[in-house]
Formats: sequence, structure tokens, C-alpha cells
Amino acid sequence: MAEARVLVVDDEPMVRDVLARYLAKEGFAVETAEDGEAALVAFEQAKPDLVLLDLMLPRIDGIEVFRRMRASTSTAVIMLTAKGEETDRVVGLELGADDYVTKPFSPREVIARVRAVLRRTGTIGSERPAEAGVLAYGDLEIDGRRREVRRAGRAVKLTRKEFDLLSYLASRPGITLTRSQLLEEVWDFAWDGDTATVTVHIRRLREKIEDDPSDPRRLVTVWGVGYRFEP
Repeated sequence: MAEARVLVVDDEPMVRDVLARYLAKEGFAVETAEDGEAALVAFEQAKPDLVLLDLMLPRIDGIEVFRRMRASTSTAVIMLTAKGEETDRVVGLELGADDYVTKPFSPREVIARVRAVLRRTGTIGSERPAEAGVLAYGDLEIDGRRREVRRAGRAVKLTRKEFDLLSYLASRPGITLTRSQLLEEVWDFAWDGDTATVTVHIRRLREKIEDDPSDPRRLVTVWGVGYRFEP
């Protein structure tokens, strides 16, 4: 039995074929699509656990495909980007993509990223430290088992990655964590370059849980180092 279903969306036949073959060899059930329209159809029909999504697609571009997918579900998405697509990559991360891989890439690296994301989403087995129970700090409550956040009793809508990041920081109050540490622990792999995705996710979290995002009280920047959660 395949452990998870993956949808590969890329307009390059060779990329689709290589990824599909490697994923199938690792035990995944694989569907493919060559453009944005086909991707949305396959997404509705196959109901994948994870989507490998190229941003440069014909008919409907990858960012719009991502928006439509996330409008109805929280399915995990790993973006496939070219080196020059930094703006689209940042937009995708701000919208809540779980990870990205820059082309050219090693298929084995992609498999490792797929497994890491599926472990975090609970599709394949692993435990999350943040799922031990409810963390409560003033009017902020983080329910690890239900994966819900409430502020003053009201639900706060977070993406999967935003929740993971907030939970990780809040479970270590008063401890300063570097961006590289957060990437390694929350994104589940050692980051070998740009740490901007952490900054993007911290900014989005502040907009959702802070009274004044420009003067944060909970998610504090430690200049030149990283971030700290203040209880």
C-alpha cells in the first residue's frame, strides 16, 4: 500500500517523469499534471496528500493554482521554482506553502523534502512536541492536539507552517532561537541559504496574534540573532 498520494505539477515532461518514477519507487502513489488547468482537475479528483507545484505553468500560473487549492483545503504544497523566481517564491511562502525546492534539484532531495513535510502534517508517522496539550499565555491559547490557536477566546486562522512555528517558539518561552535553528526544527531540514522564509512567517504571525505588529510583545526580534517568544 502506498503511504501517501503525491500530485506532481510541472510543464516539463522530463521533470514530471523523473519525479514520478522516484516517488513511485519510494512507495508513493503518484498523479501528474502538465499545466494549471489540469492541475486543478487532478487535485479535485485525486485528493492528494501533497502537491509538488511548479510556479511557471501555462494556462493558469502556479501562484493562482496554489491560491485555488488552498481556498478549499490545507493540503501540503512544496513549490518547484527556478533560481530567478525569488518574488514568486516569497509570495508562495507568504500564502502558506510548506516548502520550496529550487531547480535544478536532486530527485533524492525532493523525496527527502516530501517525507519531511508529510511527517509534519501527520500523513506519515512522527510525533510533534507541540501536540502535548494546551499552552496558555494570557489571552493566547495554543492547542497542540487540535492544532488550534485562540486569542481572547476567538479562533485565529493560521496556516500549517504558521502554527508549527508559533508552537515551537511558544513551547520554549524566553529562549532565543536563530533563524537557522527554526528552519532546521520547524521545516525539518538544515537550510543551506536564504532564511527569509522565517522572517516572512514571523511577520504574518505578528499580524495575527499581536496587538501592535510593529511593536510585538510576544514574538520578539533579537537583532542579529533570531527570535524569542515572551510568555
